Amino acid sequence: MKGLVALTPDQRRQLTKMGDKSEAFCRQAVHVLSENPGIMPRNFEVANLHRDLTALDALRPRAQRLMRLSERMQDSEMALGSDLMTNALEGYAFLKIAGKGEGLDGPRQMLSARFNRSPSKAASPVDIPL
Repeated sequence: MKGLVALTPDQRRQLTKMGDKSEAFCRQAVHVLSENPGIMPRNFEVANLHRDLTALDALRPRAQRLMRLSERMQDSEMALGSDLMTNALEGYAFLKIAGKGEGLDGPRQMLSARFNRSPSKAASPVDIPL
């Protein structure tokens, strides 16, 4: 995976973007220019176009696999977090009921901090001179 680059947001904005229709144009241009190398100036290297197209074709399936893997990792993280939160809430509810008188008031109060809303400060009246 040599040749991977990191772009700044500004560089991303400035790049000419290639969409689906543009990709078909580019592939056709590579073919036409390869078939007619004599019409291009000497300093225009059609080989670079082939190299970029080959690299793009090699990169795409890997990028798609990575995106699927990333989605699975995010889904797994979400599912694990959900399981953890659901079970912690169930345990907390049991602790509130069955933990009374068991010397668990401190830990229960510590856990209850998750649900305490901070009191909104009442706006102090402003004296307006008459």
